[in-house]
Amino acid sequence: MKRQPATFKDLTGIMDALRGESGCPWDKDQSEHTIIMYLIEEAHELIEAIEEGSPGKICEELGDLLFQILFLARIEKEKGHFDIEDVIDGICDKMVARHPHVFGGAVCENSAEVLKQWDDIKKSEGRHDSSILNGVPKTLPSLLRAFMIQDRASRAGFDWDKTNEVLGKLEEEFAEFKEAAKQNDPGRVEDELGDILFTMVNVSRFIKVNPEEALRKTINRFIERFKYMEQAAKGRDTSLSDMTISEMDALWKEAKHKGI
Repeated sequence: MKRQPATFKDLTGIMDALRGESGCPWDKDQSEHTIIMYLIEEAHELIEAIEEGSPGKICEELGDLLFQILFLARIEKEKGHFDIEDVIDGICDKMVARHPHVFGGAVCENSAEVLKQWDDIKKSEGRHDSSILNGVPKTLPSLLRAFMIQDRASRAGFDWDKTNEVLGKLEEEFAEFKEAAKQNDPGRVEDELGDILFTMVNVSRFIKVNPEEALRKTINRFIERFKYMEQAAKGRDTSLSDMTISEMDALWKEAKHKGI
C-alpha cells in the first residue's frame, strides 16, 4: 500500500526527534554557526541542479535546503528566540506588505515600477536610512555582490546611459592597468585590476547577463575540456605534463569542436 505523502508537520516532527533527548548525537551537537557550511553547500547544490535542468534533483536539493532552514529555526526555538511558525508568519507579512499592487490598491505596470515601489517600501521601513546600498550581504561572492551594488546604485539614478559608455570606461581601466603594470606598482596593479573587474560587471549588467552565472559556467566548461584533454592524453599513453603546449592546444580545440 502506498503511503500518504509526508507533510510539513511530519518534517518538523523528524527535526524534533533528531534534536530530542533520545535523538541523534550529531544533530544535537550542531549550532547556528556549524550549520552555516551545510546551508551554503546545499544552496550551491541546488544551483547546480537548476543549471543541469534536472527536476528530480532540484526537488531533492530543495528538500535538503529546506531541512537546513528548519534546523536553524529549531535551534533558535530552543534558545527561546523564535520558531519556524514565526519565520513563516514574518515572511507572509513582508511579502503582502511589499506587494501592494497584488494585495492592495497600488498599480505597477512593469518590473521597473515594482522595483521602485519595493525600494520605497524598504525606505519607509527604515532599512535604507543611511544608504540604499545597505543590506547587500558582505559574504556574497564578489562578482554577485558587485552586480547587486551596481543595480541598487542604478535604481537611485547613478548609472551610465548606454553600453558603449561602459565599454569606453573598460578601455580606460585597461589602459590604467597596463600603466600600473609597466611601473611595477603592486598596490596600484591590484587597484586597477579591481576596477577592470568592477567595470566588467557593469558591462554584464548592461547586456543583461549575470556575471556570477557567466563565470561559473565558463569554469565548468574549462573543467570539462581539461578533463577531456587528460583522458585524450592517457589514450595516447602519455600525460598532459609530458605534452607540448601546441599539443595541448590541439586537444583543447578538439574538445571545443566536440561541443564540450
